[in-house]
Amino acid sequence: MKPKRITVVIPIMIIVMAVALWMLNKDFSEIQLGIRLIIAIGAALFSGLISYFLFPENERRKRS
Repeated sequence: MKPKRITVVIPIMIIVMAVALWMLNKDFSEIQLGIRLIIAIGAALFSGLISYFLFPENERRKRS
């Protein structure tokens, strides 16, 4: 993984995990905390994988 991609992927994963935990705590508080954490971690990993492939590696070179 390239350092430029890491600077984009990691914050996206953190934001997605925080929002997923907030939504699960707000709407589905009857689900156990461990299950909510597993769901949020899965969402963060999935969003990180998607953003890794969707954001171009060398955006400046492709535009020129």
